[in-house]
This record gives sequence, C-alpha cells and structure tokens, in this order.
Amino acid sequence: MANQQPRVPTSCPVGFTERYTIVSGDTLFKIAQRYGINVATLVAANPHITNPDLIYPGDVICVPTAPEVPAPEVPAGERITLATTTSAVDTGLLEFLLPRFSEATGYQVDVRSVGSGEALALGEQGRADVLLTHAPDAEQGLLNRGIITNYQQVMHNDFVIVGPSSDPAKISGTKSATEAFRKIAESQAPFYSRGDKSGTNQRELEIWSRARTKPSGPWYHKTGKGMAETLLEASAGRGYTLSDRGTYLAMRRNINLQILLEGDPNLLNIYHVSQVNPERFPNVNAEGGRKFVEFMISPATQRIICDFGVRLYGQRLFTPDRIKC
Repeated sequence: MANQQPRVPTSCPVGFTERYTIVSGDTLFKIAQRYGINVATLVAANPHITNPDLIYPGDVICVPTAPEVPAPEVPAGERITLATTTSAVDTGLLEFLLPRFSEATGYQVDVRSVGSGEALALGEQGRADVLLTHAPDAEQGLLNRGIITNYQQVMHNDFVIVGPSSDPAKISGTKSATEAFRKIAESQAPFYSRGDKSGTNQRELEIWSRARTKPSGPWYHKTGKGMAETLLEASAGRGYTLSDRGTYLAMRRNINLQILLEGDPNLLNIYHVSQVNPERFPNVNAEGGRKFVEFMISPATQRIICDFGVRLYGQRLFTPDRIKC
C-alpha cells in the first residue's frame, strides 16, 4: 500500500521475543508454517497487525524464540498422551489450551494428531491416555465395550460443504447435503475425501450412503490426509470437500474455496473427551487422563472455547456445550 508506514510491535510476548521483518510474498500462514506453529498463535502474538490478511514489506512481527537449551526431560508419570482429531490442532485450539493445562496441573501433553478413527484405535490399543474425538457412533461402541470411560461432551460446530466459487455441480441453493452430494456425483465434479476413517470421513460416507451413491472414478480423490491438507488439495484441484467449519475458517485465507452448503441438521459435529479405561489398560496414566477431562469441561476452559477465534475469524470456531456463550 502506498505510503504505508511499517508497523512495529512495542513489545513481544514471552516465547516470541525474536523479531521478523516482512518481505514481499510473505503471508502469516507461510511464516507460521516456517516456525512450526499455527497461524492463530502467530496472530495472537502480534495484536498490532489488526488485519492478518493485510501485511506489507517492512512490517515487523514477533516470532517464536529459538530455545537455547533442550527442554528438561519430563518424567513419564507427569506426561500424558492425547490422541485427538486433527481439527483441534489445525484450528490452533489445542495450541492455545495445552499450556494452560500444563500450568494448572503440571502434566505435559504428547499430542497424537490423527483422524478420530485412528485416535479411537489408539485408545482401543491402550496407546493413549485420553481422547478428543468427533465420531459419536464409533465412540459409543468403545464406551459400550468398556474401552473408554469418563465420556463427556465438550463442544460442537458443524460440517460444511465447500467448493470453488464457479460451483460446477451447481450445489449452491440445494436444501440438503444429500442432494448436494448427488449433484456432485452426477456432474462428476472433483471431490476430495479425507479417506482416513476420521470423523469427517465417516460423516462423508454416511451422506453418500443416504444419497444412494458409491463414489468412485477419476473425479473422486482420496487424500489420506488431515483436514487442512485436504482443503489445500481441494483448492488446488478446484474441487469440493466436506470440512468441519473450524478448520475451514482457520484455512480460509489460504485457499480458494467457498462455503456452498451449510445449516443441514445432519451436519452437526459434536466433540467428546474421554479417558482410556485404566481397568482395561493398567499402563495408562489414569490420573493425568482424568485431569485432562476435568480441564476440558471446566467453566474456565469452556469460556476460552467460547471466545476462541472470534477476534481472528469474526466468529467462534467451536461452541462449548457446558456453558452458554
């Protein structure tokens, strides 16, 4: 922008004391990837950048400080393994919450960011202490078998069908996800499926089943990847995909996809937290898992979830289910 004066932070928050000067071609998303953090965390560290979509060469931002010494080893009893859906990571929510959990409890968290199907499989094998997932039918199966316990509803958002603004299958204005999927199949417009047994993939397959369609052929692409990566592939291929709203909003400025269908009651997306049952798997960290469940459903954490994303995206990414926002 002509005559734009470089913006410089007056100070940087703890952990972000290094400064980086924007050059041509930079975006906050690219910089966040370079430093191995989520864009939401980078934006939160730089409140002097009021519109994250608009950064200019010469602007200065705070970036993570390189550690000078290795972090001390945390004893196994003070560490828990969380198997979680990718959307909780891709949106930046867990990156925001986990330091607060560690500060409050002393537990460090090893995060296994996978689809809900794989997260539940890790729980079924006793290879995680606590789960954060969004596949209620599969979760109920593990609960009935005594694999998980302390099963608590945490939050919800919804799924949306996104695609290119040209909308080659003409799904905009349709009344249901089932009708939209039928149109996509009939037109053989590119559709990108996660294909990874995640909660999103399971919901997608349910919609195809209701549409009485078995998707196959060159128009139907299985990425085998998480939601953020699948959105990037759908954008590059000018195709459609089913996404949770939170990850779509977190990725929106980096992709050329629009929400073309939303609001179908069948697209409600519910997240639960649960412990892996220590009676079935004595090796799990029962106390750490219990504290994580309590943390996620506590009023303080629920309030954070309520507010998360509002400043950055103009709307919350998740709605907490234990308090009213």
